[in-house]
Amino acid sequence: MISSVKPTSSSFSTAFSGGVRRSIPTKLQFSPLHIIKNCHNQSFNSNAVYSHQKPLHISSASSLKREVKVQAYEADRSRPLDINIELPNEQSAQKLKIGIYFATWWALNVVFNIYNKKVLNAFPYPWLTSTLSLACGSLMMLVSWATRIADAPKTDLDFWKTLFPVAVAHTIGHVAATVSMSKVAVSFTHIIKSGEPAFTVLVSRLFMGETFPLPVYLSLLPIIGGCALAAVTELNFNITGFMGAMISNLAFVFRNIFSKKGMKGNSVSGMNYYACLSMMSLLILTPFAIAVEGPQMWAAVWQNAVSQVGPNFVWWVVAQSVFYHLYNQVSYMSLDQISPLTFSIGNTMKRISVIVASIIIFHTPIQPVNALGAAIAILGTFLYSQAKQ
Repeated sequence: MISSVKPTSSSFSTAFSGGVRRSIPTKLQFSPLHIIKNCHNQSFNSNAVYSHQKPLHISSASSLKREVKVQAYEADRSRPLDINIELPNEQSAQKLKIGIYFATWWALNVVFNIYNKKVLNAFPYPWLTSTLSLACGSLMMLVSWATRIADAPKTDLDFWKTLFPVAVAHTIGHVAATVSMSKVAVSFTHIIKSGEPAFTVLVSRLFMGETFPLPVYLSLLPIIGGCALAAVTELNFNITGFMGAMISNLAFVFRNIFSKKGMKGNSVSGMNYYACLSMMSLLILTPFAIAVEGPQMWAAVWQNAVSQVGPNFVWWVVAQSVFYHLYNQVSYMSLDQISPLTFSIGNTMKRISVIVASIIIFHTPIQPVNALGAAIAILGTFLYSQAKQ
């Protein structure tokens, strides 16, 4: 750093004319100057006069072979550096990625619910329907691993041990939700399932010892009140359908808790984790489905459904099975990319899209009071996600 010297108490100058005379200031101050350009090593004459009042400037150099001027200017800090480095906008790219995840998730879920309800209307056997959904997803992933479309996960015995309680909870929640939709409208099932945050707080408080701030508890009031209002005013209320949705809520809360514990420190991706979960759930569910419903009942009613609906019935079964796996797979993949709060908000918006789509497609009759209860419950779910943060 080159600096000019300025006295604070008195100014001074130094001249050389045969002798040396100096005036020493009481205190010196240094001010930064710009880099001196065109400096050359020269021998200066003793008659040169140097001024310390201004930035460095040689006023005369008579004995020099050539005149040398050295000037110092104050640096211009207001000028930006002209560096042409274009950095990618990571924040915009991440928002676009989340938007794609959400749009895909919602679309797949809506399509699944539509085809699932069509299948259940023609073939009211939820245990077999649930089994086919898990079997289709397991087969898809096995083929993907065998053809190297997706990398197979590296698992050990401990992984499958920690996955077992998750699979049990997932199986119960899946079957209970399918039983509910076989008895009541899709919109009613999802209105009741929007009360899942209330079960989350209850289970976390009783079994995990977790405490929540007051706004979280207050946000449960519109959830519980809205679900109760929707249930009371439901035109086609069925106790089996209602209880199926409630059991599904409770089971999925335990699944989420066990999943968080099982995925900690685990190198398995979200896609492969759900694939392993589907396979284990299939092994758990199959013997119970056979015991509850049985192949003889399936065969008779299946033939009846094909004769009434036609070949489209087989397509409905395949579509609901494929889209069930895909929408769950995308939801688990999104957990690797977004925060739990964002996921919770996306889940709330997903239920809105399913409720609206099912009412339009199936022409579900709904009273204004019933719609009000659904709106209050969904609003409470959104407030819960905000308060939880």
